[in-house]
Amino acid sequence: MTGDHNPFRGLRLDAIDATRRRFLTVTGAAMGLAVVGSLPGLASADGSAVELTQLPEYPFALGVASGDPLSDSVVLWTRLAPRPLEPFGGLGPRPVMVLWQVAEDPDFRRVVRSGSARARREESYSVHVDVQGLRPWREYWYRFRVGRHVSPVGRTRTAPAPGDSPQALRFAFASCQAYWEGFYTAYRDLAAHEHDVVFHLGDYLYEYGVGVGAGVRQQQLPADTLRETVTLDEYRSRYALYKLDADLQAAHASAPWIVTMDDHEVENNWADEIPEGNTPTPTRNEFLVRRANAFRAWWEHMPVRLSQQPIGPDVQLYRRFQYGDLVRFNLMDTRQYRDDQAAGDGSDSPNPGSLDPNRTITGAEQERWLLDGFAERSARWEVLAHQTAIAQLDTRAGADVIVPMDTWDGYVASRQRVLGGAAERGVRNLVSIAGDLHRSVVSELKADYADPAAPVIGTEFVGTSISSGRDGMDNDEGGLTILAENPHVKFSNFQRGYVRVEVTPERWLADYRVVDRVTVPDGTVSTRTLLAVEDGDPSIHVVGGQA
Repeated sequence: MTGDHNPFRGLRLDAIDATRRRFLTVTGAAMGLAVVGSLPGLASADGSAVELTQLPEYPFALGVASGDPLSDSVVLWTRLAPRPLEPFGGLGPRPVMVLWQVAEDPDFRRVVRSGSARARREESYSVHVDVQGLRPWREYWYRFRVGRHVSPVGRTRTAPAPGDSPQALRFAFASCQAYWEGFYTAYRDLAAHEHDVVFHLGDYLYEYGVGVGAGVRQQQLPADTLRETVTLDEYRSRYALYKLDADLQAAHASAPWIVTMDDHEVENNWADEIPEGNTPTPTRNEFLVRRANAFRAWWEHMPVRLSQQPIGPDVQLYRRFQYGDLVRFNLMDTRQYRDDQAAGDGSDSPNPGSLDPNRTITGAEQERWLLDGFAERSARWEVLAHQTAIAQLDTRAGADVIVPMDTWDGYVASRQRVLGGAAERGVRNLVSIAGDLHRSVVSELKADYADPAAPVIGTEFVGTSISSGRDGMDNDEGGLTILAENPHVKFSNFQRGYVRVEVTPERWLADYRVVDRVTVPDGTVSTRTLLAVEDGDPSIHVVGGQA
């Protein structure tokens, strides 16, 4: 900023260092894979870091974000990238000092926290600031500065204090945003509404090349975007491409996000250490290197804490977020610890693999974490926020049952243990929110779908994709079959969009927002249906629109 009024005047350029761990190294512009360690050429003659405080070009082309809100803290994120699609965003080898501010008003008249952070080359000049000492259940605004360059302003919000009883929580959830298949009109709509928090449930990017002309977007892009992502440079470039979208930036700036990942952040349908099998990384060792690259780039581009920083090919994704005694979110990871898909993946009838009592989609440790949490009964609404459908989804008309092996249908014992465990522990209102299917599906949850008399334990709201699958339609043949063959499924839709939710002590209200067309920049967004679940009753009620 220029002129006499400089709200950043007086901030100290203190460096913020984090512990680094080394895993593997490979060649390429990144000089290392998801490997954290010093790079050469970063020190002055006396051994101290040489830092830049001025940049000739605007560095905030990828926008700003906040995330992982707690009652007294929130993470602020940005990544310096004057030329976003070049390695390291077009920046040289030296660290860059970034100033940040948090205020109680969007004009920054009441600044309550401020400081500085070092953007480093080995983290691709990303910045993660864990701002402490904030007040519970409050709105804040934040921004960054490097020299004369000031970032866009973002809005964030902390969670309620432990033991508080908020009267309402308003949040949104989304997933699956293939860049080349559609515009992010749904995010423009999401940003226009005020949410307390936003969940992204996976497939933030796709590893596939975007194709000549970037599909419906018709853009001229660098050659590396035409390739499938394998190296760290390629994953970083793909995140940068996605984050250049103005509607996605607006959605990030509108509220704090809580993010997990699914398969395409690495590659399609991977399972633990097992690659899909028909990819550029056919062996397990090569896949672990690729997984480490993907995890590293994910962390560099997400508003998450240092505790989510990956160590080689491992990252801690599952964690909890409490909104007083109203809602608790169990953010899950159904990729990193799962057994390989049964029956060679795809869709199949229930089989010895999918029915094997020893197989798991969560891993034993995460399953115990879930069940122990259920026993605490700390909130009126207990939410599983994760990647893909728990409910059985028979996808073939007629007597034969054919279900997808990549969803919880391929891990029946996991479904029985988790849902049955929730019932045994007296969970009052169990709700699952998920994505992955590129369609909206709302279902009643049962531990045993083979038993027609099995009780309904909870409710599941699967949201459609932001853009993956292009325009879609109100219902395709697959959706009509799902409705006809699965009596526990109460709603299906095959358009693009996202879901807004309002939770009160009395009810859960889901607003399915759909876009008429995503293959053009200015589609129309509307409410397709409003569905409610009442406290203590997992059945689904239509309160607006059509079922």
